Formats: sequence, structure tokens, C-alpha cells
Amino acid sequence: MATLSTQPVAPQEAARQLAPSSEARRPGSPRLARTLRYAALLLFLLIVLIPVYVLLVTSFKGPGDASPARAWSLPSTWTLENWRQAEEALTPAIWRTVQMVVPSAIIAAVLGSLNGFVLSRWSFRGANLVFTLILFGMFIPYQAVIIPLNELVLDLQLSSGIPTLILLHVIFGIPITTLIFRNYYQTVPHELIEAARIDGAGMLRTYWSVILPISVPSFVVVLIWQFTSAWNDFLFAVFFSSSQNGPVTLALNNLANGALLTNYGVSMAGALYASLPTLVVYIVLGRYFIGGLMSGSVKS
Repeated sequence: MATLSTQPVAPQEAARQLAPSSEARRPGSPRLARTLRYAALLLFLLIVLIPVYVLLVTSFKGPGDASPARAWSLPSTWTLENWRQAEEALTPAIWRTVQMVVPSAIIAAVLGSLNGFVLSRWSFRGANLVFTLILFGMFIPYQAVIIPLNELVLDLQLSSGIPTLILLHVIFGIPITTLIFRNYYQTVPHELIEAARIDGAGMLRTYWSVILPISVPSFVVVLIWQFTSAWNDFLFAVFFSSSQNGPVTLALNNLANGALLTNYGVSMAGALYASLPTLVVYIVLGRYFIGGLMSGSVKS
């Protein structure tokens, strides 16, 4: 015969045993929430990939097959002729663009790093004003200064082409690079700077031996930002270069204007071909880009 337990039970324990668990009250709710979250992400992914799908399938269509009426259809006959024409027309411009974006990104990153270090760790009179004036350059649209900038380039007798574009992208890249590095350097423990000063290191020595080795995350962010910004620029390319010495965005515009009325496939193939370098950069360094952005988000 079963006997009842006579041991006392704490009131809290008795209430816990009698109350239904959250899993019992909401059966399957965690799984349902996860399913809905993944479904929403999949929907957003499909929306983002729709233009890529149209670009990709149209780039393999022939002149008679590539039309807006059949934008969603697969090619009736697959061809690589569009890609061959795009490669032939854009490859020289792509190499010129590489010669432009690499030095402009590196120079802007180095200058921004120096500015950010000085403005975050070395106090001097008017430091906040200097930082505000530098930051003000981020909010000036290119269209507002393009005419006086063109007059300045003409007065300085700078030749159009890649060297002038490098100079412009470095100048307009300094504000954002300074902001990113300043935010990052403010998260560096102050004890590191003080230890370097006690050891007799000056400003440049402290930067070179202490700050620069731990600046890799911010350099990755800045280099990717400057690379893509300079690569995708079109306004400066139109005003300060030509089709013979300009970057790939200008060559792509000329290709589209020449092929748009006869063959959409060449324009689509050219757009994909011109975007491949930036796509590769984001695929290879994308995770470091996000990590670098988060590493400087503790202080501002």
C-alpha cells in the first residue's frame, strides 16, 4: 500500500511544482519564433537577390533575347559574347581604377590614423574645433563643391586622370577616416599611453610602437570603405578624367550608352564585371569589416 510523504515542502518549491512551466504554457513557441525569423530573412534575401538574378541571366542572352519583356526568363540560347565584349571594353579601365583606389585608400587611412590618434590622445588648445572642422567635410555634398573644385584644379594646372582623382579621394576621405580612427583610439586603455610616456616615448614613437600594431581592425574598416567609395565614384570621374584615362565607372557608362539600345546583355555583363573586385573584397574581408566597426563603438 502506497504511503504519503510526511516530509515538509517549502512554499516556494510547492509553488514551482504546481505552476506550469513556460514550455508547457507555450508549446513549440521557440521553434515557431525561429522558423518565422528564418522565413523573414529568406524573404529579405530573395528581395535583395532579384536584381542580381536579372543582371546575371540577361548577361548571358543574345541581342534578340535580351529585352525588358523577357527580363525574368532564362536565356533561350546561352552565350558568353556579352562577357567577352565587356571584358575587352572594361579591362584597361579596371586596371586604371586599381591604380587609383589602392594608393588613395592607403594614404587616406594613414592620414586618418594620425589625425585620429592626435585628436583622441593629445590635448591641445582648439582640438575640438579642429575635429569639428574636419568632420564638417563629411556633410558637404560633392555636387556643392564640384564647380569651385574644378576651377581649383584648372588654376593649379593639374592634369586630368588618375593622379588628380587620387588627390581628390584622399582629401574627401580624410574626414570619415579620422572619425573612425578617433573613435577606435578612444577605446585604447589610457595606461598604455602613460606607460609609453614613462619609458620616454614621444608622440610619434608611441604611435608607431604602441598604437599602430593594435590598429588593424580600424585599418581594415577604413581600407574597405575607401576602396569601395573610390571604386564606385562617378561624379569626380566625369569632371576630372576622360574615357581614355578615367576609371571603370566612366568606361561602364560609355559602354552602356553604346550598347543599351542594341543589346542589354552587354550592359548587364559590364555591370557585373565592373563590380567583381568590390564583391571579392567584401567576401574576403567582410567579417573583419563588421568586427572593426564594432571594435570602435564603445566610446565616441
